Amino acid sequence: MKPTLVILAAGMGSRYGGLKQVDPVGPSGETIMDYSIYDAERAGFDRVVFVIRRDFEAIFKETIGAKYKNLVEVDYAYQEMGDLPIGYSVPHDRLKPWGTAHAIYAARHSVRAPFAAINADDFYGQDAFLKLGAFLSREPVSQEPLDFAMVGYLLEQTLSENGSVARGVCTLGPQDFLKGVTEMTRLVRVEGGIENQEDPEAPLRLTGKERVSMNMWGFRPELFTVLKDRFPIWLERNAGNVKAEWYIPFVVDELVKEGLTTVSVLPTESRWFGVTYREDKQKVVEAISKLVNEGVYPERLLG
Repeated sequence: MKPTLVILAAGMGSRYGGLKQVDPVGPSGETIMDYSIYDAERAGFDRVVFVIRRDFEAIFKETIGAKYKNLVEVDYAYQEMGDLPIGYSVPHDRLKPWGTAHAIYAARHSVRAPFAAINADDFYGQDAFLKLGAFLSREPVSQEPLDFAMVGYLLEQTLSENGSVARGVCTLGPQDFLKGVTEMTRLVRVEGGIENQEDPEAPLRLTGKERVSMNMWGFRPELFTVLKDRFPIWLERNAGNVKAEWYIPFVVDELVKEGLTTVSVLPTESRWFGVTYREDKQKVVEAISKLVNEGVYPERLLG
């Protein structure tokens, strides 16, 4: 069974300002998602499920989804705040959905095969899709613990020149299995290295060679059962925080520490880039133009 690509596209990009998922960055008007789907199809993925919000369904289907009908099978899932376990309701002052774990959970009715989950507004590179596609296309090593994967990028290749970024910094064990993920939320490049400046009085120095999660995961469909079971627990734990978000790295970290999953960290030297801030867009345009000039991608990607 060929793997499915799940693209998390429900966010509007509050720091960026606008629906950045449909912004053109390629020489013929391509979006970042176009490059992800192009790379995924060549890596053996035959189906794409977009996780979106219903309030921009029409523009998304018209601008994005319609382009792929002759390339891969396309389906949609909807991240909605009211998609909650029985007995729970949305707090009246909750303003946004519940995070990336909830976004993946929203795809549970649309995904039947092993799947990759990625962000819509991140460029991951050909090598990353080839490695993750190969992992998902093989038979799982075991059913217990669950057999998952994550593409690990070098921290130094994932920073923005226009502000701090949040990254999940990975701790690796034997055979490059993931031991844990530490979320660092104010990573910046400084003279001679990189710092996490969450505590400005005692910034944490890093080398830049650490492997980080850019939310490029490889999962089996059994994950949906795990999420269903753990969602009520998370809601109870965060009942008093209307801004809390349920992030998929936190779920994976819990499963690893409980011995319920192994996560193979697939190292890639691909350079990640994305649009965290509006000022990042020009750098993305220039990077893709360079790849086109080098022959990595055709000038007109689709059609």
